[in-house]
Amino acid sequence: MKPDISIIIPAFEEQDRLGASLEKVVEYLRSSKTLAEIIVVDDGSRDETARSAEHFLSNIYDVETRVIRYEQNRGKGFAVKTGLLAASADIALFSDADLSTPIGETQKLTDPIRSGEFDVTFGSRALDRSLIGTHQPWRREQGGKVFNLVVRTLTGLPFWDTQCGFKAFNLVKFRPLLELMQIDRFGFDVEFLYVANLHGLGLSEIPVRWDNDERSKVNVFRDSLRMFNEVREIRRNARKGVYKK
Repeated sequence: MKPDISIIIPAFEEQDRLGASLEKVVEYLRSSKTLAEIIVVDDGSRDETARSAEHFLSNIYDVETRVIRYEQNRGKGFAVKTGLLAASADIALFSDADLSTPIGETQKLTDPIRSGEFDVTFGSRALDRSLIGTHQPWRREQGGKVFNLVVRTLTGLPFWDTQCGFKAFNLVKFRPLLELMQIDRFGFDVEFLYVANLHGLGLSEIPVRWDNDERSKVNVFRDSLRMFNEVREIRRNARKGVYKK
């Protein structure tokens, strides 16, 4: 039977916390009686991420599960695209492996897609900051605000938080656009939204609960520079007509 939703979890060196996160996802699916599949995409981890996922999921019989692994680290964007291309359902959600946005927020994103109101929905920490439990360190939080201002300026997208790792898609409309995507690392979120908007898909930024995980692998200085450069690359691609093919 075709699942109602595919849940994509990109993972890079997450052997220590992936099992606990998957347990929460399975508990949510069971309690909500959601017919779903879980797809873990191991983005070239050097640890036991894939084995950890396979070990936990091997004992799950009431939810469809898959683990996809490739040897070379390609970036979170590539992992998400791989999962979306492999998804069986018409609606897919990707969530960061740390579940900084609790999986219980899923229906906030999927219901507007299921009703046909929107095609792409994405969690936001900026629209209702009272929903943030544990904040990021001040420097990272301010850096995020600057980055999103740059995104708004360079892309024209009217959103305040493009980077929250909790997004849902109508795959009937969005999957054909994946072949246009060029960004494999952190800037992929912006590219997803930019290309979807360019092709007339309905987008909605939705406030969600969120807690910072201090074990985040994002480096403020290194990754901020990468993201700025990738947003500039998106702008260049747009000028060249790359996203209109």
